[in-house]
Amino acid sequence: MSDQWRRLFLLLKILTIFIIFSISPSITTQTQTQTPHPEFPCKPPHHSSYTFCNTSLPISTRAQSLVSLLTLPQKIQQLCNNATSIPSLGIPAFEWWSESLHGIASNGPGVSFNGLIPSATSFPQVLLTAASFNRTLWFSIGSAIAVEARAMYNVGQAGLTFWAPNINIFRDPRWGRGQETPGEDPMVASAYAVEFVRGFQGENWRGGGNRRDGFGGKRVLKGDDGELMLSACCKHFTAYDLENWGNFSRYSFNAEVSEQDLEDTYQPPFRSCIQEGKASCLMCSYNQVNGVPSCARRDLFQKARIDWGFKGYIASDCDAVATIYEYQGYVKAPEDAVALVLKAGMDINCGTYLLRNTQQAIEQGKVQEEDIDRALFNLFSVQLRLRLFDGDPAKGLFGKLGPKDVCTKKHRTLALEAARQGIVLLKNDKKFLPLNKNCVASLAIIGPAANGTSRLGGGYTGVPCNPKSLFKGLQKYIQKTSYAAGCFDIPCSSDDGFHEAVQVAREADFVIVVAGLDLSQETEDLDRVSLFLPGKQMALISAVAMASKRPLVLVLTGGGPLDVSFAKEDPRIASILWIGYPGETGGKALAEVIFGEFNPGGRLPMTWYPESFTSVPMNDMSMRADPSLGYPGRTYRFYTGDMVYGFGHGLSYTNYTYKFISVPNKLSLLGSIKASFSNKTQWKRERLDYIHIDEVASCEELKFYAQISVMNNGDMDGSHVIMLFSRVPAMFRGAPQKQLIGFTRVHTVSYKAAETSILIDPCKHLSIVNESGTRLLPLGNHILMLEGLEHSFSIVI
Repeated sequence: MSDQWRRLFLLLKILTIFIIFSISPSITTQTQTQTPHPEFPCKPPHHSSYTFCNTSLPISTRAQSLVSLLTLPQKIQQLCNNATSIPSLGIPAFEWWSESLHGIASNGPGVSFNGLIPSATSFPQVLLTAASFNRTLWFSIGSAIAVEARAMYNVGQAGLTFWAPNINIFRDPRWGRGQETPGEDPMVASAYAVEFVRGFQGENWRGGGNRRDGFGGKRVLKGDDGELMLSACCKHFTAYDLENWGNFSRYSFNAEVSEQDLEDTYQPPFRSCIQEGKASCLMCSYNQVNGVPSCARRDLFQKARIDWGFKGYIASDCDAVATIYEYQGYVKAPEDAVALVLKAGMDINCGTYLLRNTQQAIEQGKVQEEDIDRALFNLFSVQLRLRLFDGDPAKGLFGKLGPKDVCTKKHRTLALEAARQGIVLLKNDKKFLPLNKNCVASLAIIGPAANGTSRLGGGYTGVPCNPKSLFKGLQKYIQKTSYAAGCFDIPCSSDDGFHEAVQVAREADFVIVVAGLDLSQETEDLDRVSLFLPGKQMALISAVAMASKRPLVLVLTGGGPLDVSFAKEDPRIASILWIGYPGETGGKALAEVIFGEFNPGGRLPMTWYPESFTSVPMNDMSMRADPSLGYPGRTYRFYTGDMVYGFGHGLSYTNYTYKFISVPNKLSLLGSIKASFSNKTQWKRERLDYIHIDEVASCEELKFYAQISVMNNGDMDGSHVIMLFSRVPAMFRGAPQKQLIGFTRVHTVSYKAAETSILIDPCKHLSIVNESGTRLLPLGNHILMLEGLEHSFSIVI
């Protein structure tokens, strides 16, 4: 080899070594990032011999063993969301706070999108998903989010305990967080809670190889006291639905709630979330309930654990313990707040208040160590059910989930289906929609929310996989599509952009205006003061409608109900669609509905009130109307005033007729009453009009099916929501005007009938609550109502 080649070879060798050393830190970092959870409890060989690591023992034994090994300072450090590591036992730090309301969200410190997984599927905001009235869809979304959450946990980008779903009742249309909920009806909220929690906590992974998501394997998830895929949290417990209105703040608000409203409206979603969904977490809210902070309501916590069978941990909303002293002035010292919540049965504080004040509370004799032990037992029990102490998570059932399981085609298709099914057609004069894309020469899209993706998700959104704007979705159908914002933003304080919008509308063949709300108008810590469209949006719509060659299509975004009476009555506005916060696939879903590739079938999960409703005090928690005070009541069950659009309203591109195929005419309770009330003559003499639910020996025996036929009378197939309501005998004061007792979504074929059955549990669905909070089953004639069709049947002794 010549000297020249030797020098060249040496130079290349030196350069190679330099490159290797210069990039080695990044290689090392990437390798570490790809290694999921290098530190985990019960890691062999040094930390796997503890009793709490023995998977053959009951969870209660393991949890008690772990608690017994901790010193008092170590115990206190476990009482906040960012639990400190315990090096002596080989237990790393644990972050309890992750969020997953409608996809993995970046709100909590437990989630990071800075790593191997840069995004996650963004499903529609909950209120729009609820508008689908599809239990199977709700379950599937919970399951899909769980898969992505576990995948992110496996690469160190998420936790195992997630604080969702939000199942508070959407009581007032101004509430900034109503978008996060399943709506105003306690039955719908209950059903959503059950399905989401079951899907999220891993019911897909139970029962062998027939799992709904296609994963095979042996049965491992055993129920409410067995293993969990993830932990879901029912929040906010309870009667929480005010952020910042007038002089009232969520941090100090005292919700004065009657026993009747508590049992009838506010508590049912939480009861169902626990009893049927088997949720492993409850989160107590900021507000007081009847003068006592929610996180100090021992009576309600005990009811959840004893009567409802709750087996899990109770977390405070973030800094809710601090507010007891600092905002509410309910106690005289921080140590008193700590003692109050721990003795009430709360287990963990989101925040650092317990971390900073528990030691002093113990020294002052206000808290005993056994109070902390009880809390830790509940916390560790949930961690054990999550298999956190079962060894290397990479070798567990979910250890193979990773980046390939996030933002999958399957999950994005599910998000699209949720948006499709949730979109509500509010108005459609002369069957203006759907548009025939072959007959649309040009299209104008107008509105500040139409040409961006940041507003599609609403609150508690993470980083979407591949979001497309509403404009992009519509542009795919019509090549000649133009855009004008009209307003510079959603508050629309200026009309400077009106001229451009009017000009664009004048030149187009068809016009779509996108208006409504975003998080500048409604979000956590922000309630609305008006139900009208923000700023000059109404003026923009009217100006564009006057300029348009044809009647326009109005698309409404946001979660809060809007008073769009002007658009409802204006013949220049042919169609109105509500799309809520549709998520990353919202643009495609909207386009498919407008151009007839999907027949809309969503129904409003909340009442749309007129602007006059804003005269009703938001702090009044009463559900029932009081004519003597001019109080109109709340929600479709009790509201007596005018409406813009009612609960359950939603049109289709076809029309439907209904028929009861099989419903009983009479239901006898005589054989189902407990022995002490079995004397029919005595019963008639003492009480003629109702029976206490706890006097029924077996509600199971009283259940029956209402068989229903729905006829599609149009030329388009459609997915249709059937809603069955009931009305109790008129003599019962305070009974709902009507109440939803069953719903289902069925696929219908053009000019054909579809049949379905709705299971009715008289104890649950046909009962009412009296003023003392006792549930009663009225005797006499009940009316079943189905889209204008009524059937009367009697309940007798």
